[in-house]
Amino acid sequence: MVYHLTPGTEYPFNWIDILDPNQSELQDIANQYSLLEQSVQDALQTDHLPKYEHLKTYTFAILRFYAPDNEVEADTVQELTNKLALFIGKDFIITIHKRQWPALDKITREFIHEETWKKPAHVFNAIVVAALQSFDAPGKKLTRSIEYYEENIFLKNKKKPILKGLYFLKRKVDVVRRILLLTHDIIEQVDPPEESNAYTRDTRDLYVKNQNIFDSLSENTNHLLNIYFNISAQKTNETMRVLTIFSVFFLPLTFIVGIYGMNFEHMPELKWRLGYPFAYLLMAIVTIAIYIWFKKKKWL
Repeated sequence: MVYHLTPGTEYPFNWIDILDPNQSELQDIANQYSLLEQSVQDALQTDHLPKYEHLKTYTFAILRFYAPDNEVEADTVQELTNKLALFIGKDFIITIHKRQWPALDKITREFIHEETWKKPAHVFNAIVVAALQSFDAPGKKLTRSIEYYEENIFLKNKKKPILKGLYFLKRKVDVVRRILLLTHDIIEQVDPPEESNAYTRDTRDLYVKNQNIFDSLSENTNHLLNIYFNISAQKTNETMRVLTIFSVFFLPLTFIVGIYGMNFEHMPELKWRLGYPFAYLLMAIVTIAIYIWFKKKKWL
């Protein structure tokens, strides 16, 4: 589906928005605006990562914005984000996306009435801002998730599936960090030092803000995982310590029982009248001696 947005003669460029294009539609647009075949193929790839290419007659960029279908267990670039391809020329801008994006619809409505958008670069900047803003809400939600898992780890709530939740949390943060890292080149072109202005600086500030938030989330998630594994190891060590103490107590008792349970004929204690209480007394003395030894060593 192709939309041609030409607000009026006072705008020296056209905006062509293509939703879920087929090969023939995209090829017609490519022929009309002399788009390279390689750029067209990149625009059709649903899993393509962010990129920025300045070509002879136009600029080609790919953005990704946060829009998961199933946010609970989504953990890949394609599951968490959607792609938007852009061709920016002197007198045109072409946007290509497979799914409807409400933010783009809002920008489209503003484009009709916004008098300050005189160049395709202005629309491109607005789209970059919208893509960056799509990560604001997920950043806040992931922050709350980290706080939730911190509470469960430190309060030792064993009923919660903590490790699985932490895995998906880490994967989401890593995916967004990767997207933001690859978006850096686009920001450098949107806000070049020699042509920086208030609008483009706001875009860079938004990018830096998101980058810092997700860098911090990544560090906190990694620390949380390390703490979880350390606590799990500590619990395992504590369990092994208790089992070792029990084995130390019962090992000599088992040895004594094993000797007197052999029932050899020439064992004086077997026919001794006090042999039975003597065996119990001996085991009690050994147990008390081990307990006193553990107390002196401060192992109990």
